Amino acid sequence: MGNQKLSVKLISIPENLLKVIYTACRTCYSAKLPYDNFLNAPDEQKMLSLIKKVIGSGHYSTIEHIQLSFVIQNVSRACTHQLVRHRHMSFSQKSQRYVTEKGEIDYIMPKSIENNPVLKKKFEDFILQTSNLYSEFIEAGIKAEDARSILPNATSSSMVASLNLRELIHLANLRLCARAQYEIRCLVCEMVKEVISKEPWLKEYLVPKCERLGYCDEDKTCGRKKTKQEILGGNTNE
Repeated sequence: MGNQKLSVKLISIPENLLKVIYTACRTCYSAKLPYDNFLNAPDEQKMLSLIKKVIGSGHYSTIEHIQLSFVIQNVSRACTHQLVRHRHMSFSQKSQRYVTEKGEIDYIMPKSIENNPVLKKKFEDFILQTSNLYSEFIEAGIKAEDARSILPNATSSSMVASLNLRELIHLANLRLCARAQYEIRCLVCEMVKEVISKEPWLKEYLVPKCERLGYCDEDKTCGRKKTKQEILGGNTNE
């Protein structure tokens, strides 16, 4: 109960990930049949050499064949509202309509509030009052689908989320940015750690977008990289 700790687990990743990507890459540039390319794939270093060259050229469709699935636990509804905006992902999320909360609701407290003792106490009091009112509604016969109307964005949630490798790179590039909200940065960071533990070569791609671009394209930079205008000088719109 109470404030919950984020948990992310990678539950599905292709065992032959490199061979699948290599076959997709090789198929585009070879007269051989795709299955022959798959069966006769070279060693890991040679596959990686071709894959990195193809990705470096912007041919990202070759990595869309790789599907990854994660179990995500103890994230706020505020965070999942951001995550589900990503277009090329699939989600199965804990339903507030069909699942009735029991006792004090599980919640995620933002760090900025947690670090302020006075506001932290007010936050906890609000959650307790909300939990009590929710329980009162349920006991009065109000269905969970209506009682949920009073649950805050801080309410803890869980889901299974799936996406292809191209979208994971896009997700990491956007949500690891210092300007992304703290909770979703932590979430995506854990997703990235899970994948890199299986496929270390992906580390160079699963980074904030400024690391791949070489500059910051936000309207305000965190200072990690110079802006495009600072690098090129003058008006970049000309």
